[in-house]
Amino acid sequence: MAPDMKTLLVVYHSMTGGTEQMVRALVAGTSAEGGVTTRLLHAPATGAADLLAADAYVFATPENLAAISGLMKDFFDRCYYPALDRISGRPYAALVCAGSDGHNAVRQLERIATGWRLRRIADAVIVCTRAQTADAILSPKTIAAADLDRCRELGATLAAGLALGAF
Repeated sequence: MAPDMKTLLVVYHSMTGGTEQMVRALVAGTSAEGGVTTRLLHAPATGAADLLAADAYVFATPENLAAISGLMKDFFDRCYYPALDRISGRPYAALVCAGSDGHNAVRQLERIATGWRLRRIADAVIVCTRAQTADAILSPKTIAAADLDRCRELGATLAAGLALGAF
């Protein structure tokens, strides 16, 4: 990797495929920008060293019981203190795949990012699937093209901003 190459770390968890579709669209949006490497890591496989090695972050989670998923919480529990005061000022964004709302999951992500002193560079992208029954909640998700476009646009914005040194 070139010395001036920037790294965007995308940490995610997906249970029914919705969040994974969102992060893959986001990563596709970053691909047109030179000077940026995007690393897509599943939350259980991500450690503090991955955070320290990145220049910016996207945290992506399904909303489970009005909260971030348990495996995303585990990632933050394992990495919070080892990264504290070592990633201050770096930019971040968030993606949430929700059944009905998603805002509480975003609030949780924002509180963690505030503790790390990260800079939010875009509003969270929340995709609401309207899954309300047990069967619908547990079924594989298909994210609408317009929502995937929003994720791609966020990826392009992040990559361009990193490459230009805007954040």
